Amino acid sequence: MAVQLNGNLVMLLSKSQLFRITTNPLLLSLHQLKLKNCCSCYCCCCPAYANASELKRKLFPRSKISYSSYVTSVIVTEKNQSSTTNTTKTTVTNICTTATKSGCALDIMSQKRFFHEGNIFNYSMQEPSFECLTPTSPNGGGLCDIPTKKYYRKAAHRIFVNRSLHLENIKFYGFDMDYTLAEYKSPQYEQLGFDLVKERLVSMGYPKEIMQFEYDPSFPIRGLWFDTLYGNLLKVDAYGNILVCVHGFEFLKHSQVYELYPNKFLKLDESRVYVLNTLFNLPETYLLACLVDFFTNSSEYTEDRTGVKAGELFMSFNSIFQDVRRAVDWVHIQGDLKKRTVENLDYYVKKDPRLPMVLARIRESGAKVFLLTNSDYNFSNKIMTHIFDFPHGAKPEEPHRDWKTYFDVIVVDARKPLFFGEGTILRQVDTETGALKIGTHMGPLQPGQVYSGGSCEVFTNFINAKGKDVLYIGDHIFGDILKSKKIRGWRTFLVVPELVQELHVWTDKCQFFAELQQLDCQLGDMYKNLDSSNKEKPDISKLRASIRDVTHKMDMAYGMMGSLFRSGSRQTFFSSQVVRYADLYAATFLNFIYYPFSYMFRAPAMLLPHESTVAHEQRYQIEAPMIQRARSVKADSIASTSGTTDNGGASELAAVAKAVHKETEPAEETTVTVPHTRPSTPRTVTHTHDEDYSEEESDPNNKSDGENNQDSPSAGKKEARKTPK
Repeated sequence: MAVQLNGNLVMLLSKSQLFRITTNPLLLSLHQLKLKNCCSCYCCCCPAYANASELKRKLFPRSKISYSSYVTSVIVTEKNQSSTTNTTKTTVTNICTTATKSGCALDIMSQKRFFHEGNIFNYSMQEPSFECLTPTSPNGGGLCDIPTKKYYRKAAHRIFVNRSLHLENIKFYGFDMDYTLAEYKSPQYEQLGFDLVKERLVSMGYPKEIMQFEYDPSFPIRGLWFDTLYGNLLKVDAYGNILVCVHGFEFLKHSQVYELYPNKFLKLDESRVYVLNTLFNLPETYLLACLVDFFTNSSEYTEDRTGVKAGELFMSFNSIFQDVRRAVDWVHIQGDLKKRTVENLDYYVKKDPRLPMVLARIRESGAKVFLLTNSDYNFSNKIMTHIFDFPHGAKPEEPHRDWKTYFDVIVVDARKPLFFGEGTILRQVDTETGALKIGTHMGPLQPGQVYSGGSCEVFTNFINAKGKDVLYIGDHIFGDILKSKKIRGWRTFLVVPELVQELHVWTDKCQFFAELQQLDCQLGDMYKNLDSSNKEKPDISKLRASIRDVTHKMDMAYGMMGSLFRSGSRQTFFSSQVVRYADLYAATFLNFIYYPFSYMFRAPAMLLPHESTVAHEQRYQIEAPMIQRARSVKADSIASTSGTTDNGGASELAAVAKAVHKETEPAEETTVTVPHTRPSTPRTVTHTHDEDYSEEESDPNNKSDGENNQDSPSAGKKEARKTPK
């Protein structure tokens, strides 16, 4: 990679290049490195070699090498304009900050010739301008097409990827309605639900004093567990380890948590634990905390380990939970929640003019769109009419049209997650009255019509869809995402409105993350030169206290319960569910508008600690007496020991294989009667590297198995089957 710095051509060296230069005695010396102009680009040749220690001294005269940044040093080449021979003077400058801005350089030392590409930094401006150089290869092809830094859209426009997904392969886009197509305003909608459930509980016999509680949006988050035995709200990690424990409004200390939960662990037991996964659960979460706090601290009640007492009356935390659940269900099904919502749609439901545009563009791409919601038709019709209530259609110049015209199939009363299992009877809805037509619908699903119930099996048969043809978009981690993924194999997109705040804190409070990294480095330095022979213990108490303090500040920046996705460095249960079941996730599905519908969403590598904390430059020499597992295709045949591969390791591997074979062969030669004596290395892509690769992409030549694997043991067998005896 090359950049222009103060009129000089700057060649960036990556960490791996520096490591090789300073550790390999067979690499070129700096003063013998020649740079010349070739084919309108700069290439470097490596004609000479020198001792590594001499090179180290010339490269790093101050003897300190930092491998902490992506790019640690540069070679600056200055052209002497006054000289008639235009000689090139080579110097070394350590400008880590400048180099880091441009990203990691390509590995020039692994190639005989390297053509520079990169970014031009114009330091006469206040902000660096990024402009790609346009060198050409000897064959005439441009090399600047290879990006050195991945492009990302703005954070607010991003769709995040857990498993790779190619939109070209999606034939059906399915949408939930509540909190997906129709996003309810927060905290107004949660406040409404909270108040209605309070009223219902009072009508069930609960004290009128609970009406004094006001909804506090800074307290509840999704994904908490409610322990019905002890009445605690728990924030746990993926394995049930307790990260935060709250009894009412009291955040329990570590010693208190250990008394209730040995090892600070709780198994996910459905008879004891209720997971508050949905956005509809937020008012319920806060109300449970209010009630537990009220009964625990009221002078009329005495707290027991699993409930409260008042004279001869005992009220368990489990019974309080069951009452709240019944009240919530009543409010949603029979109560005034839907009525109050449709009476004031502007106050409770967001409208976004991008909605009709996105749905229309999906259909223009050739895919079909369906609505699959648990809400009944009458409520769905009012909500959908409101969110599509614009004077124009999908485009400003188009006239307004009915919301049903944006969908190919509409299913209400789906009763997810039951829909993904046995399901219910599929019936047609009379769109004039909202009543269900008698009998089971047996015909095709027609555009413009509305259907009720059904099952995923019947539905997919009618629309002729296979599992991975469908991308389903919803907000419910269990009802929408988990079941559709596990049972039917649909691709999944989770809507997480909380990402708006999560990303704001992640970017706005970056100083906390930087502080934590600094403290982590200091902690590493405390143990830097110590090994098992040391008897003295370094005092890390102040560092640990600082780490706890900064982590607490970071958690509180998200709210009282901390981040939805983590507690300090630990990922939450909700986070693990998102990673496991959601292929894509974003704050809103409307972010599709910023991507072409041919887009390839490619998942980043999920690194384990031994991968994320060990740099590639740290050459790891195998000391254990173990056989190398890596094998070249050309080393498959023991007899073909003269073959070589690009990495030059085939002959060595073949020699090892031959030696092993020689040691284990019997004293007298015997006739081999087994079909294959050893497996052969795959010549085409057979390992799953990416979720969305097809058979054709794995084998671009689209040859038959016999052609692609003509040297493999199975090839001859397949060919023999084709040839008649």
